[in-house]
Amino acid sequence: MEIKIVEYQEKKNRLIFSVKGVDTAYANTLRRIMGFEVPVMSIDDVEFRKNTSILYDEMFAHRLGLVPLSTDLKSYNMMSECKCKGAGCASCTVKLTLKAQGPGTVYASDIKSKDPEIKPMHGKMPLVKLLEGQEVELEATAILGQGRDHSKFCPGLVFYKMPNVDGDEYIFTVESWGQLTPKEIVIKAIDIYNKELEEFAELVKNLE
Repeated sequence: MEIKIVEYQEKKNRLIFSVKGVDTAYANTLRRIMGFEVPVMSIDDVEFRKNTSILYDEMFAHRLGLVPLSTDLKSYNMMSECKCKGAGCASCTVKLTLKAQGPGTVYASDIKSKDPEIKPMHGKMPLVKLLEGQEVELEATAILGQGRDHSKFCPGLVFYKMPNVDGDEYIFTVESWGQLTPKEIVIKAIDIYNKELEEFAELVKNLE
């Protein structure tokens, strides 16, 4: 296998690299893991205390879930892998709050997080426009999730091209939404891939 970095644009959150000496099955598995199994933080539950905006609670909560949040994979666990067994604790959940009054536009930057390491990556993303007398107050819970369960947990856009259809070279493009850097996405995907292979090997060894 031969790997080569073609281009890395840190400001654009884009990494392009080529992998040579593998087949399509390997390349597609790596693409799938990077795009749908690398976990990132996203708002998963919203408790509204006040909402007199033009948006229904469900629509507002949906918009909040699509706000990319910075992700700290070293400090947080997937709820399914946490010691609390999915009950929700400081090791697998983050609380965020939002309180705003009109008139004016509410932006992602108005969301306040209990953990400064977990915050909206694009502060100028508009959430809702409030008129005079309208207000919003809520508390949200963010968790780690995977894109295979919901698109809001996708870390970015991942695809590959084949310069030569009959060849064995694949040129990958990884464009992050901002939760993780492209490098972090690739490294985490490789860790997940290796773990899955180790688990499969263990199952085969235990066959009678």
